[in-house]
Amino acid sequence: MTGLRALAEAAGLQVDWTDASGQAKRVSDDALVDVLGALGLAADSDAAIAESREQLAAEQGSDQAGFVSVDQGVATVVDARPRGTLHLAGGGTVAVDGALPAIDEPGYHRLVTDDGEMVVAVAPLRCFGVADAAPGRRLWGPAVQIPALRDHRQTGFGDFASLAHTAAAFGQAGAETLAISPLHALFPADPSRFSPYAPSSRLFLNIFYADPGLVGHSLPPEDAPDLIDWASAIPRRMAALRAAYDAATPPIRDAVARFAQDGGDELRRHARFDALHAHFFDKGARGWQDWPSAYHDPAGDAVAAFARTHAAEVDFYLFAQWLADRGLAEAQTAAKDAGMALGLIADLAVGMDGGGSHAWSRRDDLINGLSIGAPPDILGPEGQNWGITGFAPQALRREGFAPFIATVRAALGQDGARAGGIRIDHAMGLSRLWVVPHGKTSKDGAYLSYPLPDMLRILAIESHAAKAVVIGEDLGTVPEGFRPASEARGIFGMRVMPFETRGDDLAPPQAYDAQAAAMTGTHDLPTMAGWWQGNDIAWNRRLGRAVPDDAEATRDRERAGWWRSFRAAGLVEGTAPAPDQPEAVVDAALGFVAGTPSELAILPLEDVVGLVEQPNLPGTTDEHPNWRRRMPDATDALLQRPEVARHVAILNEARTA
Repeated sequence: MTGLRALAEAAGLQVDWTDASGQAKRVSDDALVDVLGALGLAADSDAAIAESREQLAAEQGSDQAGFVSVDQGVATVVDARPRGTLHLAGGGTVAVDGALPAIDEPGYHRLVTDDGEMVVAVAPLRCFGVADAAPGRRLWGPAVQIPALRDHRQTGFGDFASLAHTAAAFGQAGAETLAISPLHALFPADPSRFSPYAPSSRLFLNIFYADPGLVGHSLPPEDAPDLIDWASAIPRRMAALRAAYDAATPPIRDAVARFAQDGGDELRRHARFDALHAHFFDKGARGWQDWPSAYHDPAGDAVAAFARTHAAEVDFYLFAQWLADRGLAEAQTAAKDAGMALGLIADLAVGMDGGGSHAWSRRDDLINGLSIGAPPDILGPEGQNWGITGFAPQALRREGFAPFIATVRAALGQDGARAGGIRIDHAMGLSRLWVVPHGKTSKDGAYLSYPLPDMLRILAIESHAAKAVVIGEDLGTVPEGFRPASEARGIFGMRVMPFETRGDDLAPPQAYDAQAAAMTGTHDLPTMAGWWQGNDIAWNRRLGRAVPDDAEATRDRERAGWWRSFRAAGLVEGTAPAPDQPEAVVDAALGFVAGTPSELAILPLEDVVGLVEQPNLPGTTDEHPNWRRRMPDATDALLQRPEVARHVAILNEARTA
């Protein structure tokens, strides 16, 4: 068809791309037609393509004029060549005549012209960094899955009280930061949806983690098994939260009312969504698309009537968000009070569930009809379709990037009240996302481009406003130029030891970047003890996955390479231990990563404790107990164990050497 590829490129699709192995790839015409159709651009005939080109040109012309980003202290000529008055966020005005003068004040300023208004985002040249928070120091901290944590209560899963307990304990032990799993709002009525990476909304919190004890309503003791039984634990927590709401005193209700007032329409819509979801979930509906059509419009009469007749339900969800917000703020306070330079590092999931709160209340923000995933790469050889959606690039421009700004602020909190850092999951999504039409497989997808320079500048603005570092998960198929651009803006990459190799050996510690988060692993990878034992190979065989015949021989070769690398770094002596004796390997791996020049070293709590099993096995749901494993003891008790105390000593010594 004439003009198909030109239309695709104009819409931001990358027709030609390079995979993780360096091989040139081209998206098929059929895939382009499907992806363009999902973007609202019909392309199944020459006439449709011509019409879609006109539609796209009109949309892009109207969206470009409302936002521009520039660097602090740098005069800039922009395409619009505006003339008018720039009203600075901090007060004062600047005359603009065809070019933007150098502006020293970072933030979002308002340019008023005869043709309308434009947002001018002025960004610091670099994000807030470790050197700003702790000059001359190299920091370390554990990465934790909040539900896995234990404290001295008998609870079905860890919550914000467990997080505060863990932050205080690790701060006293010498850690300077604590990376956490995503805290985004899930679906309170559906206990089967507990994955932190498929949220209902990234603008609000997971109320499962709210602790009723903050308002004097202690949780009743319950079984605390090694594997979380979400099906029973979530309803129990929701019942406890409801009891706390019913018993709330007038001062608490006044505080919730002020919180709701500050949260505005977005918060009220989210509370209405949760109440509606619970109402229709009991009738078999999974997402808002399954509700009666009258309830699809969040501003419609049916939703307003529901909110009036179910006011107590809506108010309950406002209360739960207030309690979660308070609990998270107290965890960050506990971290800082214990001496941590950064405190919590929040995790920003790459997208959200298309049937959730954000998609219901702000569906024009999103790429409807498409799921986010990944082509075949090192993390997923078969490619991945994550079944979630994300922001539409055109919508971001049209809205002056307000949805993205709000999402980052929700993770960090006002002035960093919630976190001193943010890890952006699949950070390449700032540049491009692999999108897959609904009903298709990952191989039928294509890369959709995003305005990377604008998004990096926004991150720099928000980073300094919250005094928070930014980490980008840059693993997998990384587009050309992405790492240099993000590094230049002061964003930390991730250098995960098992991926930093030279043949069967590990790259030496001194080869790691200073501006990086060095890690022994992630929540998606085998633990150090598990890898040495071959636990990941055993799991793949147990699940019937394809495992090479020479997997054990390859692992033996890699074990020898790791041990040589540890020995070259001066961390071990003698011959390598047997596969069933991983203790010395865990010690060495922690010392190896902590000994890098990277300003951040983040170690999965599973490695600090020396556990065998990993939190999540990609590509599985019920086959592996993802997001269900708990720590073997309360955090302060774990830190008293001789082997864990030895690991912490290794980390403290290596980071201060």
